[in-house]
Amino acid sequence: MEIGVTTFADASHDVAPAQRLRETVEQIALADQVGLDMFGVGEHHRADYLASAPAMVLAAGAERSSRIRLSSAVTVLSSDDPVRVFQNFATLDLLSGGRAEIMAGRGSFVESFPLFGHDLADYDELFAEKLDLLLALRRDPRVTWSGRHRAALADQPVFPRPVQDPLPVWVAVGGNPQSAVRAGTLGLPMALAIIGGAPDRFVAFAELFRRSLAAAGHDPATPLSLNMHGFVADTDAAAADTYFPPHSRVMNRIGRERGWSPTGRAAFDAATTLPGPYVVGGPERVAEKMLHHHELFGHARIALQLAIGDIAHADVMRAIELLGTEVAPLVRDEVARRRATPAPAV
Repeated sequence: MEIGVTTFADASHDVAPAQRLRETVEQIALADQVGLDMFGVGEHHRADYLASAPAMVLAAGAERSSRIRLSSAVTVLSSDDPVRVFQNFATLDLLSGGRAEIMAGRGSFVESFPLFGHDLADYDELFAEKLDLLLALRRDPRVTWSGRHRAALADQPVFPRPVQDPLPVWVAVGGNPQSAVRAGTLGLPMALAIIGGAPDRFVAFAELFRRSLAAAGHDPATPLSLNMHGFVADTDAAAADTYFPPHSRVMNRIGRERGWSPTGRAAFDAATTLPGPYVVGGPERVAEKMLHHHELFGHARIALQLAIGDIAHADVMRAIELLGTEVAPLVRDEVARRRATPAPAV
């Protein structure tokens, strides 16, 4: 199973924006060094996040790494131009020697829609149409396409072309069943975000994805990823004590915008237990939780958002080190052992 890290490059009152972005690049370099499989940078257009242009950050990370896959997490495709998205990530693919991925989503925040002149009433239609164009762009260097929300293309050449053919495109899914159906019907890998609520409630999304793959005649082994909040420290207590303060400030700030009730330490601690959504603890506890999730979902990848809010860079670097050197070997070895062990006869 692949194990990775995601970030939104959260701003911090204590660290200058330029330094915070350099820290993100250092995190990519360390994740590569300790053997993690993927690093994702998400796109937001708010004062509390610095990664409004993930491909730029990932390109800097490409120069500090040699093997780790570099993904958006996510690209808000609904409000972007698919041609520029393709060109940016094709360029990243060339710079990185074939390690780029696009994780396309509709966006959990809406600031990018008025910023780029789109109507929120077209939220889902924009995504469907632009995903269709993005897939056409990766199929052929000359594209003929028309839609309602963008100028048509008539045998238009689009360059550069990436190293990978095709350039990987994942569909990011939150709480919308139709998004899981879309990913499966198109035969695209699905990244399922679980940031609240018991993970077992999301198993239905994985099942819907796989049924849609089968119905459309696609490879049943098309990958599924879980994207979750998580943190690793030397002990369970240290992980919770380090991660809780910045995590709660971020979640309660967003909660005030969306009308959620504030949560405190007791709710956070409950969410870090085996049935809960937060993958927080020492290496053994985090590995145990990842393996529990693998029993539920049978997924190919898990990516943890370690850096959140104003959490210290040194703490994130230690978490990445532990994730790569202690957690990942435990998880990979146990998943391989389970696959090699025949299921008991019924």
